[in-house]
Parts: sequence; structure tokens; C-alpha cells
Amino acid sequence: MADNNMFELKIIEPDGMFFEGEGEFLEFTSVEGQMGVYKNHIPLTTILEPCVVRIHANGEVKKAAVMGGFIEIQKERITILAEDANWPEEIDVERAKAAKQRAEERLRKKEAGLNVVRAEAALKRAMARISAAK
Repeated sequence: MADNNMFELKIIEPDGMFFEGEGEFLEFTSVEGQMGVYKNHIPLTTILEPCVVRIHANGEVKKAAVMGGFIEIQKERITILAEDANWPEEIDVERAKAAKQRAEERLRKKEAGLNVVRAEAALKRAMARISAAK
């Protein structure tokens, strides 16, 4: 690595490598809340919520919508095992807005047999995609 402040980052989807590169700072949302990580962070493994992952490197920020998964943080390496991930330009914003509206409608109606966990997860995924696309 050329820069002492950089860590290795891999984001892996079921279909293969989504991103492989370096970062100075990584922002994401875990089940424990919003987190930010620099190189030499204490080792940690946690569950990712559907969120926007922000990769800070060389004065730029890359955003990706990550639909949950796991993150393993080591001192010089971070690995995300994502259920799914999308760059902002890959996101169909109208489709994400429609999915958000459907999930909100289901949660508002609270019909018998509603799987609340599934509806809330759909809402979080839609909101992550919309947020990443902005």
C-alpha cells in the first residue's frame, strides 16, 4: 500500500467481487448503529443493515447501496459480505420509490398475516437504494 492511512477493502456479493480497492475511511450502518472506521480499528465483526456504504479515498467519496450482510474489520483490511450491492448509476430510482411506497403501505395497513420483519426489511432496502442514488 502506498499510503500509511489506507486499508484494503473488499465488498463481495454472492455473484462475486463488487469492489476491491483501498480506503481511508468507511461509513456504514450496522445493527448497532452508524459506524465509521479508519485503518487500525480494533478487530470487529458485525451485521450490516441495508444502508449506503461510503468509501472515502484520495479526497473522494464513493457510495454504494448495500442490502445487508456481514462486515469483518481487521487493522489493515475490511471485508464486506453483502447480500447485494449497487452503485448509484445502477439503481432504478422509480422502482426503488415504488418499493418504498408498497412497504410503507403494508406497514400502515397491518393486515392479518403481514410479515412485519419482511416489510420493514423491504422498506430499509428501498430507502438505502434511494439514498445512494441521490
